[in-house]
Amino acid sequence: MENPLVSCIIPMFNSQNTISACLESIANIDYKPLEVIVVNDGSTDKSVEVTQRFIEKSEDTGIDFTILGDDI
Repeated sequence: MENPLVSCIIPMFNSQNTISACLESIANIDYKPLEVIVVNDGSTDKSVEVTQRFIEKSEDTGIDFTILGDDI
């Protein structure tokens, strides 16, 4: 029997110093299928850029990462 999809939703606001550690922790979970939805709530720092870099380097994890927000 296949595992059901689990969605992890992460609200993000000015999290450039912590978002990578958060995403890394989730990426290390030994469960598939997994999707991670990061919702930017108007960050004015480099949170979006840091998140996009993390997603690019994690393309081979099998996790579906998505960033949502008005300024994406």
